[in-house]
Amino acid sequence: MANIVRYPVGMPVFEQIIEENRRYVDKTELIYRMTDTYKYVFLSRPRRFGKSLLVSTLRSYFEGRRELFSGLAIEQLEKNWTKHPVVHLSLASVKEKKLELIDYQIHGSLSDAERRLGIKTENKTHGGRLKQIIAESYRKYGQQVVVLIDEYDAPLLNNLTDDTLDEVRNMLRALYAPLKDSLDYIRFIFITGISKFSQLSIFSELNLLTNISMLPQYATLCGVTEEEMETTFSDGIDRLAEVYEISREQMIAQLRQYYDGYCFAENSAKVYNPFSLVSAFANEKLDFYWFSTGTPTLLLKLLAKYQPDITKLDGNMAKAAQFDAPTEKMTDVLPLFYQSGYLTIKAYDRMRDIYTLGYPNEEVRYGIMESLVPRYVTTAPDVNTQITADFIRYHLIENKPDEAMRLLQRFLKSIPYQEGTRHSEGHYTAMLYVVLMLVGIKTQTQVRTADGRIDMLMTLPERNYVLEIKLDGTAREALRQIESKDYELAVSNTLPTTKVGINFSTETATITEWMIKE
Repeated sequence: MANIVRYPVGMPVFEQIIEENRRYVDKTELIYRMTDTYKYVFLSRPRRFGKSLLVSTLRSYFEGRRELFSGLAIEQLEKNWTKHPVVHLSLASVKEKKLELIDYQIHGSLSDAERRLGIKTENKTHGGRLKQIIAESYRKYGQQVVVLIDEYDAPLLNNLTDDTLDEVRNMLRALYAPLKDSLDYIRFIFITGISKFSQLSIFSELNLLTNISMLPQYATLCGVTEEEMETTFSDGIDRLAEVYEISREQMIAQLRQYYDGYCFAENSAKVYNPFSLVSAFANEKLDFYWFSTGTPTLLLKLLAKYQPDITKLDGNMAKAAQFDAPTEKMTDVLPLFYQSGYLTIKAYDRMRDIYTLGYPNEEVRYGIMESLVPRYVTTAPDVNTQITADFIRYHLIENKPDEAMRLLQRFLKSIPYQEGTRHSEGHYTAMLYVVLMLVGIKTQTQVRTADGRIDMLMTLPERNYVLEIKLDGTAREALRQIESKDYELAVSNTLPTTKVGINFSTETATITEWMIKE
């Protein structure tokens, strides 16, 4: 009987993974380097990206549990396995909006820490209790204390768009304030979260924290590199390839397209989403696991608040200060989109110190576009399914743009328009963009050329489509603009190009005519 491979799907406890002989990607060399270099560390990574497992691994390491690290890199690197008392607080489950419920859950997390360490506190405030836990642990065990705080910002993100944000921030500031006064008792502090709230607003005067979130040497601390995937999960790759009846190399290419592409520092290695990757191996199926585990309510709220041009999110160029900014100071969606994992670093121009951001992979791109469908297109799943299947499979990919346009025209006639958008060409461009991206067609808008900008460029495996959009004009006028400015010559590959002029009507809120030319 073949050995059963056990995958740690949704398992954030290092001890459990090791004792149950589940697959573990060895990050302990980076852990040793980090803990040997710094004393107070902050790390931001998207949800379900291995932060809790990292915190759990740190806990086992600082508790001196050498037997759990047998065969891992740190076993040889660490020469002095010292047992430290560990104060481990997790706010990951604090998802309430009511202040009294948040207060109650923080109280529970502190009580758990007291029970684990065998300490009773008399202080009634959260901050006072944390300070006493640290001091009493130092006196009781005779070793400096390690403080691990996982998902410190969960209560903040759940209240980010509400009036209670300031009160939640004050509550957390009061909890973390004693850390600075307790540094003599502390060996190491490690704090994780999704967002980057400024240290002054949350961590009071704890300005000693080193933010390693964008340091190249720690870019792969969470996530799975391709090399790690091919070694740790080699048999999982082979099994998936067998299920899908393709070669190993083809399966790696598909896994890369679905789950790879996250980059957290300039010119650093890319990593796969660990939750989706492990889920695919465990289920023996490629699917969109990460995005489906949480409704992006906050994402949609921010889109409604800031009204960004969604056609510009993929390929956005920005300075680090624009997207790695403190969340409470953001003036657009870029910081939280990046920190939450919806956008990632695609390229870095060192000379100009400018980053290009984009969707990491197919899973994120599809998830975002599906979330945007009700905003731009429709809420009817059956219609959406039809347009998705027909539009891509039977028309555009098969180079039948006339049939595709006819189907799209009928489809747009059946949906209501949004108030205030009927007279906006940008709305119709965004609507087309969402549909095309949702069905998997690489689409760019406002592509610069020597003589102007292409409204929309679609890139398929065997053909390009150049689209020019007019509002209350004519399709002939749109096609004439493509030809007069030689837009098709600006497309930088050797594939044949189809030119499509499209006219939308504000009266009918749909396409009235189109002209196509090879």
